[in-house]
Amino acid sequence: MAENYDLVVLGAGPGGYVAAIRAAQLGMKVAVVEKEKVGGVCLHKGCIPSKSLLRSAELYHDMKNSESYGISVGDVKLDMNLVQARKQKVVDQLHKGVQHLLKKNGVTVYEGTGRILGPSIFSPMPGTIAVERNDGGEAEMLVPQFVLIATGSRPRSLPGLEMDGVYVMNSDHALQMDQLPKSIVIIGGGVIGIEWASMLNDFGVDVTVVEFADRILPFEDADVSKEMTRILKKRKVKIHTGAKVIPESVKAESGSVTLKAEKGGETIELSAEKVLISVGRQANVEGIGLENTSIKVERGIIQVNQYMQTAESHIYAIGDVVGGYQLAHVASHEGIIAVEHMAGKHPHPLDPNMVPRCTYGRPEIGSIGLTEDQAKEQGYDVKVAKFPFRAVGKALVFGETDGFIKLIADKKTDDILGVHIIGPHATDMISEAGLAKVLDATPWELSHTIHPHPTLSEVFGEVAMAIDGAAIHAG
Repeated sequence: MAENYDLVVLGAGPGGYVAAIRAAQLGMKVAVVEKEKVGGVCLHKGCIPSKSLLRSAELYHDMKNSESYGISVGDVKLDMNLVQARKQKVVDQLHKGVQHLLKKNGVTVYEGTGRILGPSIFSPMPGTIAVERNDGGEAEMLVPQFVLIATGSRPRSLPGLEMDGVYVMNSDHALQMDQLPKSIVIIGGGVIGIEWASMLNDFGVDVTVVEFADRILPFEDADVSKEMTRILKKRKVKIHTGAKVIPESVKAESGSVTLKAEKGGETIELSAEKVLISVGRQANVEGIGLENTSIKVERGIIQVNQYMQTAESHIYAIGDVVGGYQLAHVASHEGIIAVEHMAGKHPHPLDPNMVPRCTYGRPEIGSIGLTEDQAKEQGYDVKVAKFPFRAVGKALVFGETDGFIKLIADKKTDDILGVHIIGPHATDMISEAGLAKVLDATPWELSHTIHPHPTLSEVFGEVAMAIDGAAIHAG
């Protein structure tokens, strides 16, 4: 027997479950189909567990260096079993919270794999969802007016390089480690790779990063990338950029892994107890019935318009499956845009320049808008200012003085084009820049926002004044 819904969502990650709740608020009868656990990769295999481990690593580092704050704690010991237990406790609590929110809003959850069917006895259009239940029960048919694809992504692998989950791992495997290796090679110096490099270094692991691009964090502002490179090297992390790993050279034997990489016309050889592959994520577009529709998939991602509609106007797609910024908060925002459009409202399309981007290493990175190079490539005549954290009292109090804030503005209109922060609590502070972008603020307006003293946020006022040569505490 078929069940009718206004909306069926495939995937209950931060895009899917947020969209489902918003649709329910708008009066829709909603169901979500999730083959694993509600909350998705972000909650169970990504954002939350990794940040829990990062917090433990940060605290471990602070405790080992507590004497500089006048606190002697003796021999500090790390217990990865307890670190993992705390991580799981955080995940489980948030999982219960998502389950409660879906139930509270009357969203029906189907535990299983959903697949889009073509025109059938249930509907003249493609979109009926066949649910293969996890418990092996009889398949269920859901007949929706709208479908929202939010099936997320998985770690990408390197062609020719096999992962065994023990010696050669991806981030899913690494999150489950209850014993730390003495050494690790991380293939990929993007956001995920650098977070793992920072975390494992703080845990006492000998870390080497191999990045194909000419710098780590290649999508961040070049100055931020350079600063993070300097800081990681100061922390004894070894970094090889412009290096291409030779997949067939990776061999696990005698409790260690060896590999080769081409760099500058030469071959370098590396060895470690483990290898972590961190080369991006791949959209989950297979096995969900797209072949039964007119939906276009190019370069492995679903093509959508500004309101997240596919070529089938009643089927929408959001999050990692549509490419762009593969970030939880982007998926959530896209989900709200999609369901409000379904409901006949007039949501604002997502502007990529309004999306804050975060890297949760030590120090953190928060950025929004254009990098300096991007602004120049787009023809802007820019004015740029940087202000260091070491000139801010709160940073000295924290004992975290590395890093800076960088402001890029249009010299002609004074519009803020980009803000880039590397330093303590950068991921929390970037939201002030996000609000400034939404309000189309200028550096003058940012400088006239009174920032309390002593706080880390004072860097905003200082850099806004510095862009016109008027910073008070510039050295």
